[in-house]
Amino acid sequence: MPDPQKEIAKLRAQITEHDRLYYKDAQPAIDDQAYDRLKARLAELESTHPEFDFGESPTQSVGDDRIEAFESYRHRKPMLSLDNTYSSEELIEFGQRLNKRFPDQSLTYLVEPKIDGVAVSLTYENGALVRAVSRGNGVEGDDITQNVRPIKGLPVSIADAPAVLEVRGEIYMRHEEFERINLAREAEGQPLYANPRNLAAGTIKLLDPAEARSRKLDIVLYGVGACEPGNYFSAQSEIQQTLKDWHFPVLEKYWLAEGIKDAWKCIEELDTIRQGFAYPTDGAVVKLNDFSKQEEAGFTSKAPRWAIAYKFEAERAETLLKEISLQIGRTGAVTPVAILEPVQLAGTTVSRATLHNEDEIMRKDIRPGDTVLVQKAGEIIPQVLSVNLDKRPDDSQPFIFGEHLKTLGIEAERDPSQAVWRIVSKDDPIRQQRALQHFAGRPCMDIENLGTAVVEQLVTRGLVKTPADLYTLSEAQLLELDKFAEKSAQNLVAALEASKQRELWQLIHGLGIPHVGKQSAKDLEANFDSLDAIAAATEEQLEALDGIGSIIAQSIHAWFDDTKNQQLIEQLKAHGLNFESSRQTQADGALSGKTFVLTGTLPSMTRDEATQLIEAAGGRTSSSVSKKTDYLLSGEASGSKYVKAEKLGIPILDEAAFRDLLGA
Repeated sequence: MPDPQKEIAKLRAQITEHDRLYYKDAQPAIDDQAYDRLKARLAELESTHPEFDFGESPTQSVGDDRIEAFESYRHRKPMLSLDNTYSSEELIEFGQRLNKRFPDQSLTYLVEPKIDGVAVSLTYENGALVRAVSRGNGVEGDDITQNVRPIKGLPVSIADAPAVLEVRGEIYMRHEEFERINLAREAEGQPLYANPRNLAAGTIKLLDPAEARSRKLDIVLYGVGACEPGNYFSAQSEIQQTLKDWHFPVLEKYWLAEGIKDAWKCIEELDTIRQGFAYPTDGAVVKLNDFSKQEEAGFTSKAPRWAIAYKFEAERAETLLKEISLQIGRTGAVTPVAILEPVQLAGTTVSRATLHNEDEIMRKDIRPGDTVLVQKAGEIIPQVLSVNLDKRPDDSQPFIFGEHLKTLGIEAERDPSQAVWRIVSKDDPIRQQRALQHFAGRPCMDIENLGTAVVEQLVTRGLVKTPADLYTLSEAQLLELDKFAEKSAQNLVAALEASKQRELWQLIHGLGIPHVGKQSAKDLEANFDSLDAIAAATEEQLEALDGIGSIIAQSIHAWFDDTKNQQLIEQLKAHGLNFESSRQTQADGALSGKTFVLTGTLPSMTRDEATQLIEAAGGRTSSSVSKKTDYLLSGEASGSKYVKAEKLGIPILDEAAFRDLLGA
């Protein structure tokens, strides 16, 4: 007989790990229904074995999407989750429980589409948008204002509003935008995003607002949290109309139902029309409409007793898995993709499905030639759920990832710390292409006219292997390429020449040092006079810098210690690329040598714009407050960074004081 204590411990560990993957990494490993089954089983065991309650359980919490890079902000009113059901019987039982609580009273329910997006709370004070906060752990969330404010259609001010208003809703990504981004990634050989929800979740947590703006997000609002005065609304249905009057993007349709059986009829209607909505839906939310009854019904520790989410069964279909294809990204990572016999699923033809990694293939024992069950629950790239073993061919053979790589002539090794295989040789043509595309990209050396097709030709014809080889190209060589004329050859040569003057941080970023992104590159330039100085730095010196931890320091030191990388650096230097920090030319700037940390929302400029002003005046920015911080530039909705700066006695500037410091 199974040991209930061991099963409880195992389930808690599993659910906690799935919570991390879903909320923090935006990369869930299982579908919602499988996750809900795990929680339901854990709740059942905890109910029958209360003696094994040794601390906080995931059945009693909301999850937590907060990350350290963002400031936390406390919701005025908690953002709780909802209890879920997949059956009409459980929905009816929910209604019956409320009937017992409110005997001899007719109950009106509001039925709304359940949006498959990312929960957000918007705070308006005196009609002005001051803050956007993620759900977080339900009590505190991340301040994501800088990534939410630019969303099209979101009002930055509302007329005749209450003094304080928290508007609740979902951020989502339209299917066409999701497909656009995935098509671009596919062209570059990068792994595809699994679904719009995960991509939207990742986008709102990007540290670079410009990158977040480049991905078009949408939003729909449907609820209210805190509101002052508290008697502004009396029913859920009032909120819908008022939000519409304030010009918020709102639900395309909702229903008022008299009784729970009528609510079920509304859900059935929703299921027939939801494919036509702009946003993805995966169910319905049923709420008591009357706020006074909501208050009387109350809450559990994680969910209201007056609302429930009904989830539609994910659409599934069987089809033939014809082959397992391998895609290679710019870092050499190898990602498996299932090539399927086309099948109709959720209104579209599905011919590919993500297989995630080697462990996923082994766990499910997925083989070419298998008949597989494919699911698409709001997913653009579907997932393979399982294999129909009864239909497996007699000559079926397991898919051995490493052996398959060898048959393709790809020399790769599995990363011991991850479930990913990477190409070993830097001389591999595909890896060379991906590295060159990164080097030439806009966030790095920004070389115009050096797109994916051009890079592929240059590598295939043996003209270019490393970034240094780009600077040896002649117009005559370029004219030999497909679709190149004299003018286009001249333009590319000119663009390569212009790139030699890029900022040092752009070159550092372009080199593709593992774990070194845009901000880390800027941190390095801010602390060293040249690339040579960075190359000569010890791990200890690197680790001591703000923004550079031990892992990044080890990675930088190892990269510059590699003989081939040293040769590349010497070649780039010989071609005349800029190796010097711009700080040298800004030594007399108004902010020379000063380190700033930014927090909150500034009245008339974005954080990115403020950063540009700081850097132009010889200063630098850091993501965290420390004793080395010279100034905190603080705007509306400042949080923990403000508190820490006060404790350390660091000067705190508002925008006006900042402009005075600049002399602007």
